[in-house]
Amino acid sequence: MRRVRPGVAAARGSAGGASPAASRPAAARPAASRLAGEERALTSVAAGENYREQQDDGKERIRPADLPRLWHVTLSVSGEEADLTEVRRALEQLAHDHPFLLTSRYAVDHAEIRYWEEARDLHDAAAVALRLWGEHRQTAGLPPWEIVGLEVIDRQTYHLRIAEGYGPAPATPVGVHPY
Repeated sequence: MRRVRPGVAAARGSAGGASPAASRPAAARPAASRLAGEERALTSVAAGENYREQQDDGKERIRPADLPRLWHVTLSVSGEEADLTEVRRALEQLAHDHPFLLTSRYAVDHAEIRYWEEARDLHDAAAVALRLWGEHRQTAGLPPWEIVGLEVIDRQTYHLRIAEGYGPAPATPVGVHPY
């Protein structure tokens, strides 16, 4: 069974009929001309058994890859306009349900949520972040918006960006705020 995101065929311009590319074997077709619904193989690079971690004091240490680390997550969502007071109430409920939420900024048609996630690696942190909005949509009463952006960076990179004066500003004040 193949799973395909809704609307993928339409987004690729397929009307459901066979294309000239369909008559060629998959190996002979360019990657950009996959058939509608044809899955793309995803690959990842494993961290290995250990990885090197730069400490705040500049020293390096080897750390087992399966120990959890902190990741700074910025999740951006947007969609059709919603009542501003309902958006605020829903984000406040999300903050109550998800205690590591640092700050949320919102408007009638978009929002940005920033928080720290504890996970073994970036893949795990990103997977949790991508589920956050959908899993809390019902319980928190969140608008039916879609995720339009995701940034996941490790703690060291976050603090390095702040120290160098670029990147996301420190999440102060904590809470839910309008843009």
